Amino acid sequence: MENKGQVHLAIEGGVASVTFDRPEARNAMTWAMYERLRAICEQLREDRAVRVVRFQGAGGEAFVAGTDIAQFQDFDGERGVAYERQIDGTMQLLAGLPMPTVAVVQGWCIGGGLAIASTCDFRIATPGTKFGVPIARTLGNCLSIANVAGLVASFGRPRVQRLLLLADMVGAEEAQACGYVLEVVAAEGIEAAAQKLCSKLASLAPVTQQVSKEALNRLLRHDLPEGEDLIRRTYGSADFREGVQAFVQKRPPAWQGR
Repeated sequence: MENKGQVHLAIEGGVASVTFDRPEARNAMTWAMYERLRAICEQLREDRAVRVVRFQGAGGEAFVAGTDIAQFQDFDGERGVAYERQIDGTMQLLAGLPMPTVAVVQGWCIGGGLAIASTCDFRIATPGTKFGVPIARTLGNCLSIANVAGLVASFGRPRVQRLLLLADMVGAEEAQACGYVLEVVAAEGIEAAAQKLCSKLASLAPVTQQVSKEALNRLLRHDLPEGEDLIRRTYGSADFREGVQAFVQKRPPAWQGR
């Protein structure tokens, strides 16, 4: 097993396992972890022996609870644009993996973690799992157009409106009912379910899987509108600065709408 940047890669029997390992922070992603994830995706993209990739969080309490918020303290509009471009680039690398991908989700799956899980081809989850993007309640930032499009493709517009405008969370059972989650499994059975799903995927025709994934990706990316003006406005706002400082200081934010 490789162990770098708190994102680990292990490959066994044609199945690559990627683990987000920062349980003391609910596996919140640092810049180094995003860099490591990109490097892993680039490596796996060229590995023809890997038939399936599974992603999971360490500790059992979270898949990934977003991006580490302390890193946003010196942001402005342009830094926000650069950050969202980086997230989009990382998700494009993950989506571009030629083999099927599976997110094995336990606990919190928030923000950047939701983007990672949504970019995977399949998701299985434990009953207590919560999916969300509570940025209207926490930071006051925004998502890129590509990220929003991916969520709408995964959840449908009405649920994404709840996620983004109401800061609601979607539980595992509701996520299964709308097709986002393939299977809800008790924590003690999640590993066996993951292995069974990965084995089935690995037994099927790789070329068919590859071209089908690419067709779906092209449909999702087709004619996406420009959205960096929205990102620049949000990350450059006083409300975003207030949201970050309030989080760091462990107090409720006082939104002013500017």
